Amino acid sequence: MTATALEPARRDLLRRRIRLVVAFTITWNVLEGAVALVAGRAASSAALIGFGLDSVVEVLSAAAVAWQFASPEPEKRERAALLVISIAFLALAAYVTVESVLALTGLREPEHSTLGIVLGVLSLVVMPVLSWFERRTGRELGSASAVADSKQTLICAYLSAALVVGLGLNALFGWAWADSVAALFIAGFAVREGVEAWRGRACCAAPVSLLTGEVQACDDGCC
Repeated sequence: MTATALEPARRDLLRRRIRLVVAFTITWNVLEGAVALVAGRAASSAALIGFGLDSVVEVLSAAAVAWQFASPEPEKRERAALLVISIAFLALAAYVTVESVLALTGLREPEHSTLGIVLGVLSLVVMPVLSWFERRTGRELGSASAVADSKQTLICAYLSAALVVGLGLNALFGWAWADSVAALFIAGFAVREGVEAWRGRACCAAPVSLLTGEVQACDDGCC
């Protein structure tokens, strides 16, 4: 279903839902990011710092969607919102990669972080629910930016799993390299999603090319 096939009342309801989930996402990630960055710096953990930066990216991504849907005609802001999301993904990947390389070469020595593990577990519970709700709403509304933002939220869940594994292995077995491997997983996923957002291919939500403005066919197999 696309936005043009919706009744006005249904379309307005979906837009309100998007605004609500975006507001909650921003609030959650501001708190999550602050805790992760403080704990990550204290533990010199590339994975935990990367997780905190992902929360910052999540806020930027959600803010872009909030800005889009603050307009009476959010479709006109679709490409700009996707561009912001794409750049945020790629910036995250670049920073986390540098931090991971420094750790793997011995210039950073990650320490244990119980707080980081607890934070990762909490995020692993909350993020999939938010992602599902926004993705479902965005697909019905036909919004590529809302679906792209939901994928960013889902990434947070994947990163939570990687974070818990990396910090857990370091805490249990002293495998400091596990922290950096987890961080590189985060970076690789961010690059992929950043490129997809740049192309305007947001999983069957009437993808729009950022370069041409033309609607593209969905063939990424994620419908």
